[in-house]
Amino acid sequence: MCGYVGFTNKIDNSNKVLGDMMELIRHRGPDSDGVYIDEGIALGFRRLSIIDLSTGDQPIYNEDKTKVLMFNGEIYNYMDIREKLVAAGHTFRTKSDSEVLMHGYEEYGEGLLNMLRGMFSFVIWDVNSGELFGARDFFGIKPLYYAKMGESFLFGSEIKSFLAHPHFEKELNETALENYLTFQYSPTTETFFKNVYKLPAAHCFRYSNGNLEVKRYWEVKFREDNTPDLDGWVQQITDVFNNSVAAHKISDVEVGSFLSSGVDSSYVAAVANVDKTFTVGFGEDEKYNEIGYAKEFSKYINKENISKVITPEEFWNNLSKIQYHMDEPLADPAAVALYFVCNKASEYVKVVLSGEGADEIFGGYNIYKEPSSAPAYNLIPRPIRRGIGSIAQKLPQKRGVNFLVRRGKDLEERFIGNAYMFTEEERKAILKIKTDAPAPTEITKPFYDKVKDKDAVTKMQYLDLHLWMTGDILLKADKMSMANSLELRVPFLDKEVMATAAKIPTKYRVTKENTKYAMRMAALKACPPQTANKKKLGFPVPTRVWLREEKYYNIVKERFSSETAKKFFDTDAIISYLDDHKNGKADNSRKIWTIFVFLIWYEVYFSDKLPHENHFTLV
Repeated sequence: MCGYVGFTNKIDNSNKVLGDMMELIRHRGPDSDGVYIDEGIALGFRRLSIIDLSTGDQPIYNEDKTKVLMFNGEIYNYMDIREKLVAAGHTFRTKSDSEVLMHGYEEYGEGLLNMLRGMFSFVIWDVNSGELFGARDFFGIKPLYYAKMGESFLFGSEIKSFLAHPHFEKELNETALENYLTFQYSPTTETFFKNVYKLPAAHCFRYSNGNLEVKRYWEVKFREDNTPDLDGWVQQITDVFNNSVAAHKISDVEVGSFLSSGVDSSYVAAVANVDKTFTVGFGEDEKYNEIGYAKEFSKYINKENISKVITPEEFWNNLSKIQYHMDEPLADPAAVALYFVCNKASEYVKVVLSGEGADEIFGGYNIYKEPSSAPAYNLIPRPIRRGIGSIAQKLPQKRGVNFLVRRGKDLEERFIGNAYMFTEEERKAILKIKTDAPAPTEITKPFYDKVKDKDAVTKMQYLDLHLWMTGDILLKADKMSMANSLELRVPFLDKEVMATAAKIPTKYRVTKENTKYAMRMAALKACPPQTANKKKLGFPVPTRVWLREEKYYNIVKERFSSETAKKFFDTDAIISYLDDHKNGKADNSRKIWTIFVFLIWYEVYFSDKLPHENHFTLV
């Protein structure tokens, strides 16, 4: 696993600037570095050595050095592609998957992308034509950012590297802030830095003579196949998942596995048969600490479990560092827990397996049960349900009332993904700034349009695959692992696993009793029933408890009263959210955290000096 930076060479001191940019992503690859500079381009690379330790350094060239590659990721079927390329006459100087990408692009062009199995972000510079080609993997596991600044085109694995380039203009994208308040992450291709963009998952680009062309090369297609029965699907899941885990274990260094109390990580750990599992938790309350379960399950699979209890002080004192590594604010408290489990794992291994993606592709979130709950209520004519919902919306929020409000809306109105922080009205009420941010439903509509003929569960999964998973789940997986120079691999997010999952009938994905039903049945072959059938918890973090304690309440209140807060927010309004939470009038913890995280991130990136990991003022 690695990181790269680059820019079209329109400056005099490109060597110095490239070095400064590379230094800002040293954490992605502390083992070695490499550069390529010519009159058209400057490319810099940081390497974390995983495969072909002795000769796999980058940049990678083709035979006559007319093409140059920088690559971040792992290609799990590279040996199969390599055999085809050797037969076609290509000469290899390394045993790396990186060189397979280079020769594969020479042979197949853009068609190479759909041949790949793995996670990747890479760029290839054509010396003769002056064209830059780049691509990001099918699910968005590995990041790729770009920006056009003056005469320069900047690109790379992390936005922070752009800050060292003299043409980079650092300006807050206020539209992204308003969107973030609803989603808890930046949900579009725009980032929090104005004129900096994310290449979407399953997209590639070409840049030449100042022109940028971006296109999609692969798409998820849900097509139910009702031919196999449940047992048939369980066997197919078992076979394809075992194959994926075996592929994801390919490495020249030791591989470990993360382990929580949930079925996803447990299934991965059981099938992977690695020597070490890693777990973190908070305090002694089982609601926030899964270490006891993890140790018990590790004994069941006869593996060593290495754990850490995160103290409140550690959690709060590292928030600035974590937001620095995130590049953009992410209001998911689980990112902090993930940082610490990555940190612990990095003391023992260079590679870990994790369970991300299972919920999105197999139908695992509890909210996916909503369409099939209370079926009798669905028989009430839609206009009447909408009228009841409109009346209920004016009542104090509680469980029964929330049900009426949600069921008064169509799915496309009520479901924007797993996080729904501030409504459009709420966010405008607390913001001082005025932006042209679209309504949440405008952001989700293009995805819903792609699956308008599908059932409600499939629609929700499709939306989460394209927004929540890339914007939250995979963002924190990449940034928190790389912050600790650790490669994180996700065997559920495999093209072959997805092809199988996309054909499973909805009735085998989500039932009234459980989610990920067929996958849980497959997990039973490797895990005990109490694990395979365990209700989904997420990564529990006690922020709602802490925010009612005087110490942490005061920390947040100080930020909510700061000059930065006054610049963007109605501080009386946001402090009211905080006070109501502390006094037990409402659970506003997630909304409070969303605002708080932005304020921390902003102070990290918009202070007077260039951000650096060692420059933070602790919370």
